[in-house]
Amino acid sequence: MKRLLLVLFTIHYSLFTISNPVDELLERIDKGASKKFKTELWKSERDFFELDQQGSKVVVRGNTWVNIASGINWYLKYHAGIHLTWNQMHAKLPAVLPPVTKKERYETDLTLRYAFNYCTFSYSMAFWDWKRWEQEIDWLALHGVNLPLAIVGEECVWRNMLIKLGYSEEEVGKFIAGPAFLAWWEMNNLEGWGGPLPLSWYQRQEKLQKQILKRMRQLDMHPVLPGYSGMVPHDAKERLGLNVADAGLWNGFQRPANLLPTDPRFAEIAKLYFDELTRLYGRADYYSMDPFHESSDDASIDYAKAGEAMMQAMKRIDPRAVWVIQGWTENPRPAMVDGMKQGDLLVLDLFSECRPMFGAPSIWKREDGYKQHDWLFCMLENFGANVGLHGRMDQLLDNFYGQKKNCKGIGFTMEGSENNPVMFELMSELPWRSEKFKREDWIKGYVKARYGKTEPLTLTAWRLLSESIYNCPAGNNQQGPHESIFCGRPTMNNFQASSWSKMRNYYDIGIVREAARLMNEAAENYRGNNNFEYDLVDITRQALADYARLQYQRVVGDYKAFDGKLFNLDASRFLDLLVMQDSLLGTRREFRLGHWIQAARNCGTMPEEQRLYEWNARVQITTWGNRYCADTGGLRDYAHKEWQGLLKDFYYKRWSAYFEALAKQKSRQMQPDMTLLGGGPNANKTSAELFQMALPQEVTLDWYAIEEPWTLQQNVYSSEPVGDPVDMARKAMTMILKGLHDDSAW
Repeated sequence: MKRLLLVLFTIHYSLFTISNPVDELLERIDKGASKKFKTELWKSERDFFELDQQGSKVVVRGNTWVNIASGINWYLKYHAGIHLTWNQMHAKLPAVLPPVTKKERYETDLTLRYAFNYCTFSYSMAFWDWKRWEQEIDWLALHGVNLPLAIVGEECVWRNMLIKLGYSEEEVGKFIAGPAFLAWWEMNNLEGWGGPLPLSWYQRQEKLQKQILKRMRQLDMHPVLPGYSGMVPHDAKERLGLNVADAGLWNGFQRPANLLPTDPRFAEIAKLYFDELTRLYGRADYYSMDPFHESSDDASIDYAKAGEAMMQAMKRIDPRAVWVIQGWTENPRPAMVDGMKQGDLLVLDLFSECRPMFGAPSIWKREDGYKQHDWLFCMLENFGANVGLHGRMDQLLDNFYGQKKNCKGIGFTMEGSENNPVMFELMSELPWRSEKFKREDWIKGYVKARYGKTEPLTLTAWRLLSESIYNCPAGNNQQGPHESIFCGRPTMNNFQASSWSKMRNYYDIGIVREAARLMNEAAENYRGNNNFEYDLVDITRQALADYARLQYQRVVGDYKAFDGKLFNLDASRFLDLLVMQDSLLGTRREFRLGHWIQAARNCGTMPEEQRLYEWNARVQITTWGNRYCADTGGLRDYAHKEWQGLLKDFYYKRWSAYFEALAKQKSRQMQPDMTLLGGGPNANKTSAELFQMALPQEVTLDWYAIEEPWTLQQNVYSSEPVGDPVDMARKAMTMILKGLHDDSAW
């Protein structure tokens, strides 16, 4: 009898001591916060969260832990004036929370809410540790994400699998990429670049992935694990006797080969992969596979059979599992997925706010959409983790509240995170807002939540931003932020920094400058307000970068007008603006190169590992690859960053070298040269050819020779802020306004 009572007591005790993951999340926000809330998990056929009050406690109900966390976030924003996002995941809650005076309930049929792009894991997360990942998972829960891509440690699966297939450690090292380039290896774009990885890296990532998955599952999330889509090393035909399709090159890099689905060993190798994946990380309800990513159609591939083979391999692990595929350029190829059953495939419409493949008009629109398949409305927002204000507020709302047949939810599919929190906040609320609303109405609530109060200056500033730089119109297909003039390789016709941006002017820089001026005018009332100071620096940074474009045009104009004195003066002013930008950004950790470099070095257990990881970190944000890739491949400066440290040590060096070369070229052109009159070697040139020779000439520098040395350095960059953001922003704003006044007087 005593044993029975002991067993019953143990069961009773365990039932009432099961940890509440949302309470633990609240404690990470603010110690003691969980005692101010009461969270209740209720069953429901629809996803919901509810806000209520019981005595002094705020009650948050929901049918999943993630939905309860969404309710917590909604309450903090719209009742307590507390906004949690990447630049602020901790807050001091009031001793007594503002009461919920009337019960609020929010429901949605959009039950799947996805996060991440493969690129995010390299452009933003390459060197994250568990502490940073823990914060990110909290962010996901607060913003309603229950379907996160989870590909950390995929390289561990591949290493073990390849060794079982007979590859040596050295051969594995030549195949798997370095930490800053793993995303493109995983997407079948390249082999080995940035490697080889040391054994300690695999041990670190396996442990980290297990921590990530454990926490995600505690919160009722469904991690999307990486599946197998036929990738093999490019030498697999010779090495293993496999029947493969050669994928060729990607931006100058050797691509892995594609194992043809008709090869009798496809099922065997897929099973080997999934068995190893399951052994390390368990089973999943969803698997991500993006075969033939960014590649032309290959006549040697039977796409229908390829899709069938991949689906069968996944279904052997779990017959209920769902294949998640990115809707991007040619994928998903109709031939590959048309024969599949509804419910077996989930398509991420990766760029729904700009180039949706279904619903709204778009250059990528497919008339039949995804046919029978379920899909998610996704926001890409950022490419290359570039720094810059950017958004498509009206287009996002118009597209979201349009046609949504078979749409099961939303997705955050940014290539880089930790930027433009306003856009991610807007996107996260869409599933819970059943009726379309106006941008200008929503921004009022955002500003109050963001800063804890509203006043005319900040509200007007954000209204201006939401009408201009955060409202990129339909028809403009640029990829991500309006890029900084500082970050591109110098020419006499600089516009965009990276070759892939498709950037076009769509806003009046004077409007953004006025918003920055208003933020600076309000700044004294917000000293110490972390969210405000982050925005103040970011918005002033944008105004300074925009103004630098005007200054750049003056430098070019001086050169073309052969005005040496003004050229020297205006070139010096441009470089002064660049240095000012460096100092401004140095006041915030988020905008310091040191936070990226230090995170990379911290992954290493020995000096040689630290050097490898630092080199990965430096190369990715500058040349991206070797000389061919930087000069010809097209990826140079794709991941450019307007960061303190990088501005003064990398971009400044390029611009100063360019201005010096222009000055020398101008001096040579102004020297008497009788050949320009048509004599000597130019005797037979036409008048038009002689005219072109007389025009100001562009200069050609060996840019890679200037850039590569910085990627090999190991000088220390601190992540600790220097200077006061309010004071430094005022100096930057004064510099802009003084420059405009001087130009007007001139």
